[in-house]
Amino acid sequence: MTAKPPGRAPSRGLRGLMGPVNPHESSDDRARAMGQVPTTGRGSMPYALLDGEPLVALASFALEDAGVELVEFHVDLTRLRDRDRPLVVHDPLCPLTPPGFIREAVDLAVAEDAVVVGVHPVTDTIKRVDHGVVGDTVDREGLWTVTSPVVLPASVVTRLDGWPDADDVASLVARLRETAVVRFLEAPPLGRRVDDESSLVLLGALAAEQPRPAGPDR
Repeated sequence: MTAKPPGRAPSRGLRGLMGPVNPHESSDDRARAMGQVPTTGRGSMPYALLDGEPLVALASFALEDAGVELVEFHVDLTRLRDRDRPLVVHDPLCPLTPPGFIREAVDLAVAEDAVVVGVHPVTDTIKRVDHGVVGDTVDREGLWTVTSPVVLPASVVTRLDGWPDADDVASLVARLRETAVVRFLEAPPLGRRVDDESSLVLLGALAAEQPRPAGPDR
């Protein structure tokens, strides 16, 4: 399922960190995208709180601020395929992905008629394992981990029989690579994924280090 943000806006704090609010005037109407924030397959994490806001709400606000129209999963895709618009799948476990980065991914998907995927370089140490024996360290150069968003250009959306299964975003990208050109776009540090409480604490600490915007709360 996908979730629309609640009627109220969050404090300017976290939302301000992610970028300008409601920059719809600067969006190219021809590239106006549809968007979804899938919550299934992620346990309760989409509803965990960061600075008092559910992750799914923060992700939804980021789509709104990127000029993306949120669409519910219960809407029949066949009614939308002919709109010639891209589809943005934004993982709520990457709740602080800046709207500017989402817009950049949409623009690239439209310009190159390719699926565009937000990624981060792998920083963990990777070891080879052979028959249960730990071996050499794998060179991390060129290794990426999928984050968010995943942007499908209109040409790919028109070929879909139904909403893409986004329970596992990395698996979604693997399936898309079988039939479409896929481009990787390195996400900013705030676009990192959280998958448990400890990584959520780390993201909160990273957000706290960012300069806070001046001005009153919205």
